[in-house]
Amino acid sequence: MTNELYRPQFHFSPQQNWMNDPNGLVYFHGEYHLFYQYHPHGTTWGPMHWGHAISKDLVHWEHAPITLEPDEHGQIFSGSAVVDWQDTTGFFNGEVGLVAIFTHHDQDPDSDLPRERQSLAYSSDSGRTWTKYSGNPVLTDSRFPDFRDPKVFWHTQTNQWVMILASGQTVSIYHSANLKDWSFASQFGDGEGAHVGVWECPDLFELAIDGDPARTKWVMLVSIGNSPEHREGSRTQYFIGDFDGTAFKNDASPETVQWLDGGRDNYAGVSWSDIPAKDGRRIYIGWMSNWKYAQVTPTESWRSAMTMPRSLALISRKDQIILVQQPVHELNHLKLGTYKWNETIVEPGQNLLSKLDLPYFVIEAEFELQTAAEFGLKVRTSNFSETVVGYEMEKQEIFVDRSRSGEVSFHADFSGRHAVKAETSDGRLKLQIWVDTSSIEVFAGEGEAVITDLIFPGEEEQGLEIYALHGTVKLISLNITPLKSIWTYNGVPQSNV
Repeated sequence: MTNELYRPQFHFSPQQNWMNDPNGLVYFHGEYHLFYQYHPHGTTWGPMHWGHAISKDLVHWEHAPITLEPDEHGQIFSGSAVVDWQDTTGFFNGEVGLVAIFTHHDQDPDSDLPRERQSLAYSSDSGRTWTKYSGNPVLTDSRFPDFRDPKVFWHTQTNQWVMILASGQTVSIYHSANLKDWSFASQFGDGEGAHVGVWECPDLFELAIDGDPARTKWVMLVSIGNSPEHREGSRTQYFIGDFDGTAFKNDASPETVQWLDGGRDNYAGVSWSDIPAKDGRRIYIGWMSNWKYAQVTPTESWRSAMTMPRSLALISRKDQIILVQQPVHELNHLKLGTYKWNETIVEPGQNLLSKLDLPYFVIEAEFELQTAAEFGLKVRTSNFSETVVGYEMEKQEIFVDRSRSGEVSFHADFSGRHAVKAETSDGRLKLQIWVDTSSIEVFAGEGEAVITDLIFPGEEEQGLEIYALHGTVKLISLNITPLKSIWTYNGVPQSNV
C-alpha cells in the first residue's frame, strides 16, 4: 500500500478508496482526531460515511474503523466534533465526552428533492465507539436544499454553544445550551465575498493579532463549490471581522475577496477544536484536491489526501490585518540531514542542484532580489517534466507551474500555472517548499502567500534545479532537507499504533 505510485509519504491519505472533506476535528486526552468524508466501496464519491484516524503528533496516523454509517435519516455528510466538558447534553452522566454534529443527507419523501438536516452522535470512550442520538435530527430548515457542514464551538463570552452552518449562498448562525435544541441567531454572506459556487464547510474562530491576546479578531472560513464556468474549481475564501456571539461583522468591504490559498488543491478545510490553551495554536487541515478533477486523479486503490496541518495566525502589516499559515512544527521531526548553500549568486544557465535526486523533501530558501526578471526552483524534474516554483519580479507574484509536472492529461483543467501576490521584505523573499510524491505546498514570507497543488510525476523524476532568467539573483541561504516517510515497509505507521 505505502509503495504505490503517488502514495503520499508525509501526508494523511486513506488506506484505500475515496476520501474528501476533513470532519470532526477535535483534540482530546492527548490525541488528535481526524474524521473525514469516506466512501468505503469505491474510489469515486459515493454514499458518505465518516472515516476516522487518530494521531498524537499530527504526522503519524492510526487508521481507525469507520465511525458513522448511513442510516434511516440518510448519508453522513460533513460536520464537526467538540468536547462536552460540562455534559451539557446529558449524554455522559456528569462526565466528559465527545459529541459529533453532522449533516444527514437524503431525499425528501414528499418532494423527492435533496434534504439536509443536522444530527448528533456521541462517544464516551475517547472516540473509539459512537452512538447516534435517538432524537436525530436536531435542526431542520426546509427553505434550504443546501443546509450542511455544521461547525460548532463553545462561545465563552456568552456561555453557549454556537453553530455556523452553510445555507446555500450564506452561512447561518445558531445558539444552543445543550447541542440538542437550537435557535436561529443571524445570517451572513448576502453580497459579501465571492459567490461563484455554493457555500460550504464554514469555520469561525478568534485569533490574536501579532500574538497579543489583548488584540483579537474573528476569522470566518467559507469554501466555495465547483462551478463549470470557473476554471479554478472549488476554493476557500476567508473573512476577518468581529463576532459577538450572535452576528459576524466583516471588516472588509463587501466586494473584497480574500482567498486562503493561491493553488487549486486546498478545499473544505477546517480547524481542530479543543486545542489546549497552553498550546495556543489554531490548527487547520484541508482536503488536498479539487472538485474539477478529484474523481479522475491517476491513483488506483485510493483517492485523495489531506494537506499538511497548518497553524493559522493574524499579523498586522501596512495598516492591514492578514491571515498567515505555517506548517505545524511537528513536521520538523521528519527532517533528515540538510544540504546547505549560502551567499551565492545564481546566474542564467547555472544549476547548483544538478547532483541532487530527491522524491520528498522540504526547501527553505531566502533570496535577495537583483536583476533577474524571474527566479526560483524546479522540483521533481527530468528531461521530460518539471514543477516550477518561481517569482516574477514585475508582477510581484510567486507561482507554481505544473503544466509539465508529470501526468496531467486526466483532465483539461488540471494543467496550468497558479500565482498569488507575494511582496518582498527589504528586497528579500523567503520561500518554504514542501514536496511529497504527489503534491507541492509553497509558503512565502511569513505564510501570507500560499500555493497548494497536486502533481503526479513519475518515480524517476527526482531532479532539482535553481534558476534565474534575464539577470541574476542572490541566494542568501538554501537548505534542502530529505524527509523520513511516515510509513514503515509493512504499511503500519511508525508510531501511535
